[in-house]
Amino acid sequence: MGRGRQKAKHTKVARELKYSTPNTNLSALERELGVPSSEPDYEDKWAHLVSDDDELDDDEDDTEDDARTA
Repeated sequence: MGRGRQKAKHTKVARELKYSTPNTNLSALERELGVPSSEPDYEDKWAHLVSDDDELDDDEDDTEDDARTA
């Protein structure tokens, strides 16, 4: 097979791969990957590092900045 015909064949195959939409069985993929079907509740693993006092101090700083700019 000549180089031109070979390149045309590769181009055709590449185009088919690029624009094809294969049927994907998502439930089988989830089973294969071991993903649980229901999402667990979100738990902030860093919450213990921030105290409630720090959050209040940040809010007070914002109001002071707003008073200075007004």
